[in-house]
Amino acid sequence: MKLPFFPLQSVFFPGETVPLHIFEDRYKQLINDCRKEAITFGIPVYIYETVAYGIEVQLVEVVTTYENGEMDVICVARQVFRILTFENEIPGKLYAGGIVQFLDAVNDGGEIQKITVLNNIQELYTLMHVPFTPISVDKFNSYMLAHKMGLSFEQEFELLQIASESERLQYLQNHLENTIRVLQEVDRTKRTIELNGDFRNFDPLDFQEFKIK
Repeated sequence: MKLPFFPLQSVFFPGETVPLHIFEDRYKQLINDCRKEAITFGIPVYIYETVAYGIEVQLVEVVTTYENGEMDVICVARQVFRILTFENEIPGKLYAGGIVQFLDAVNDGGEIQKITVLNNIQELYTLMHVPFTPISVDKFNSYMLAHKMGLSFEQEFELLQIASESERLQYLQNHLENTIRVLQEVDRTKRTIELNGDFRNFDPLDFQEFKIK
């Protein structure tokens, strides 16, 4: 499939709302084409000085149009794709485009996996003293809180490329376990530092128990 492109140094996940401020002429043209022709476009992720994967998005609403033609728009992210070809300009257009292949989404996430991830998210938020609003298991998926687990940009890009829900949940579980372990160690270190300098009672050692060899 051929899509217009709007490359960004950002990762968006399926189902996510994508707010964009449009100010370049090429993207003003793209949004106007989306309005007139009801086409979708792709947001390739610019990372490692190239583009390889991205997300298809659909224009939902033009919220504001300014006098100079700039726009605030709302889109929704749909499907993840791999880029097969890239053109800096589509013939007759100002914006880029190319041929993409959509990843086959495998919805194989199990309830136990989801519960484990949700419990770890709650533990992470507790350690960070951040309020956590419970989410029912049947409504939860790996994309819902992906931006709110402390993933790096590179990790979010890795997650985007995983087609299987069970593998995405495992990826998040591994990240959460590592992050929780680090935070617990930081908390332990903090308590140790706070104890230094305090007057403490030490139990005297019974030197009769020691033998010099």
